[in-house]
Amino acid sequence: MKSLTLTRTPDEDDQLWLLQHPPVYTLGLAARAAHLPRTATRIPVVKSDRGGQITYHGPGQIVVYTLVDLRRLGIGVRQLVRRLEQSVVELLKQYGIAASGREQAPGVYVGETKIASLGLRIRNGCSYHGLSLNVDMDLAPFADIDPCGFPGLRVGQLRDLGIDDDLDAIGEKLLASLQANLWNQQPDMQIR
Repeated sequence: MKSLTLTRTPDEDDQLWLLQHPPVYTLGLAARAAHLPRTATRIPVVKSDRGGQITYHGPGQIVVYTLVDLRRLGIGVRQLVRRLEQSVVELLKQYGIAASGREQAPGVYVGETKIASLGLRIRNGCSYHGLSLNVDMDLAPFADIDPCGFPGLRVGQLRDLGIDDDLDAIGEKLLASLQANLWNQQPDMQIR
């Protein structure tokens, strides 16, 4: 992902990669020692070059890596963040759930509960890393950290909101929402 971003040419297609990770804590560039898991854990802790602080990734969570040329889109990082958040907000709206982003705490929230997290890196005008959407996962590892550096932040998932669609169905809907919000069309893209 990083090497692709560093070597891509202006005429290469943007890409969205949808996947799940095995259990892992990732530390963004703003993470501090105080953000490490509070108790001994078998879950690996990995430093990442994305923005943000600490989060947890695991099975039942959709991770979307956004390899997007911001120059070609004519947008900046804040606009990319808003478009990613809006994609999740619109996905949840399809299920009758009101959600929103927050200016000082990127991500998507249903009330006070965070459903999706964002962490990006921009190199040569192109993004990599992206967002994670909690669908149907074990949320217990979040209790051992301050998610995104916010003590006491409540983290939720779509299953707890009554959404019973499987990961593939939700991933397809999320992909369509991302394509509409990023490119206002259905581009010919590689999906991994």
